Amino acid sequence: MQIVNTIQALRALVKAAKMAGKTVGFVPTMGNLHFGHIRLVQTAKSQCDVVVTSIFVNPTQFGANEDFGSYPRTLEADCTLLADGHCDIVFAPSALEMYANGTGQSTVVTVAGLSEQLCGEHRAGHFAGVATVVSKLFNIVQPDSAFFGEKDFQQLAVIRRFTEELAFPITIVGVPTERAADGLALSSRNGYLTAEERAQAPAIYQILSQLRQAVLNGQREYTMLCDATVLHLQKLGFDPDYVAIMRSHDLQPATTTDQQLVILVAAKLGKTRLIDNITVNLAI
Repeated sequence: MQIVNTIQALRALVKAAKMAGKTVGFVPTMGNLHFGHIRLVQTAKSQCDVVVTSIFVNPTQFGANEDFGSYPRTLEADCTLLADGHCDIVFAPSALEMYANGTGQSTVVTVAGLSEQLCGEHRAGHFAGVATVVSKLFNIVQPDSAFFGEKDFQQLAVIRRFTEELAFPITIVGVPTERAADGLALSSRNGYLTAEERAQAPAIYQILSQLRQAVLNGQREYTMLCDATVLHLQKLGFDPDYVAIMRSHDLQPATTTDQQLVILVAAKLGKTRLIDNITVNLAI
């Protein structure tokens, strides 16, 4: 496995791979890796000849009062995991390498509509930061395919949208959420949870599963279901940002005639913000 820190070095490696007729898969991360990330790498390796993983804590996707300063930087441990997961190239640039003109640069990628709702409503500017840095990484790596976890369902929708509308010749692959044995979705931020909070956190997935079953059983009062779920989460000690039932293909509010749905939740538990989702197929 090769580790590079500059755009020039990364491009040289990718160019050599492509000249040898190899396909390139790309997994962008912010480091502090867990098995969910390694599953992305393994999926990429099963579909592509060469896998590039980026490790970059992107400052432009953090809000003023968020955890950019405290977000764990664990490059050495991350590289060990990636080597074991059969990653081929690690791209670990500095902020200066990624933002040569500073993070206040004038060029920003904004995906209107998708970016302002759900998490976007509670994290102003977050998805513009994500869309901009992923666009830059796509231009740097120029992969054939890029792999993202479905846990970040809204992020995946944003990336699919700008990839299509900006005509990136890249296949976007969503990979199912990896979960702990008790159902908690794996996340780098789970490390912020206290022992008591960690024991409580799986309730989010349990509640999502119950909500999914209610919809499958024929309940269609989606607003009422979501409002009741917010109250349930509050009683359990969570501070919900939202619970929403949306159409899975465009993240618009679901109607009673829609058949492909996604139920999304974001809630704080102590100082940790947790997100999760579950899909519902009413067509079968």
